[in-house]
Amino acid sequence: MRKQSDSAKWTGSLSLDASIVKNKNQIFKIANKAHIQYNNYRELWLFINDLKFEKAAGESFVNKGTQHLRYNHRVTETIKMEAFIQAQYDAISEIDFRGLIGAGPRFKLSSNDNYRFYLGTLIMYEIEQASAIESNAIHRNVRGSTYFSFSMYPTESLGIISTSYYQPRLDAFKDYRLSSTTSILLKIWENLAFKTTFTYNFDAYPVVTIPKAQYELTNGLLYTF
Repeated sequence: MRKQSDSAKWTGSLSLDASIVKNKNQIFKIANKAHIQYNNYRELWLFINDLKFEKAAGESFVNKGTQHLRYNHRVTETIKMEAFIQAQYDAISEIDFRGLIGAGPRFKLSSNDNYRFYLGTLIMYEIEQASAIESNAIHRNVRGSTYFSFSMYPTESLGIISTSYYQPRLDAFKDYRLSSTTSILLKIWENLAFKTTFTYNFDAYPVVTIPKAQYELTNGLLYTF
């Protein structure tokens, strides 16, 4: 979600998707995503807030949120050091709270403005509190967080952005998580674009009763400023 810019300025985006459906049941969905970024070439600050809620027949099917703050410091033209903190919850996955803090280097693999590729290798500390459904509800672990990301803009009206994470426990590599998010943006007018996003998550050891794999496909509008 970084905005690529070598000038010192604030940038950001805000998206809101909402729908209500009435058939045998009433289905209500709402999703809000906002991010604010400041970049002065040497340093970058990025804040993300992501909330999703879905309810049908009086029962919640999606209820989760994430707040993420990340700092980048440029070391060379191809290497940055970055640090982050994150807080999240996911009621459907039986996660009452998950807190993360981590740091490590980020490598720029391509210098082409229209085709950018990056590799990050971080270490993070995690504290997770599961819901009461799990007897051993609190977990504290140190994980690696390796990610590969790219942004491609083959035309002025088309963008493809993707980030994939691999996060194993450093003391037990069989306990790992995979996460991938890929978005396609089609410019409609000026700062307004149609956006479709596919997200896939895999947790080798989720909270009991929760499936290891979960995925989501969303469509909506994105306004940038």
